[in-house]
Amino acid sequence: MATIYLFGVKGGGWKMGKITVFDVAKYFLTRVDRGAGSVMTHLKLQKLCYYAQAWHLVFTGKPLFEEQFEAWTHGPVCPALWHEYKGCGYQPIPKPDNFDPSTIFTKEQLEILDEVWNAYGQFDAKYLEELTHQEEPWRKARGSCLPGEACNNIISLKLMKEYYSQLLEDE
Repeated sequence: MATIYLFGVKGGGWKMGKITVFDVAKYFLTRVDRGAGSVMTHLKLQKLCYYAQAWHLVFTGKPLFEEQFEAWTHGPVCPALWHEYKGCGYQPIPKPDNFDPSTIFTKEQLEILDEVWNAYGQFDAKYLEELTHQEEPWRKARGSCLPGEACNNIISLKLMKEYYSQLLEDE
């Protein structure tokens, strides 16, 4: 049975709901400045959602959403998110219609998502892929998998929290 979280909604009142990786993806899709020529590909979206989960763990001690990431060849991938956007291939993913993040996320969650966007949103998908390949959570989850070899090992939330907490302490 899934946990139901209660959180305040901008303008008063309460909303019942559970944040999913799809909500986080839609948040990032709304941040893209398409007028300036920016695009969001499936690969980049995966990495941004991964970093959102990691930094939410660091700052709150809790996951932002339930869906897990696996150590795929091109970095962390959430299979549910992959299935949702696989039809886009390498093409830009369009902005979602009628999505208001303030009705989904708490103020604290939005602050973390904004920080993730400000830190990582400027980079292209390949840069983010290479960055995750240098980081311990993905490398450890890959284990003995060879480069280019299919791998669906789960990236541990505990390891994500420990690794990114240490990065923060080292700053």
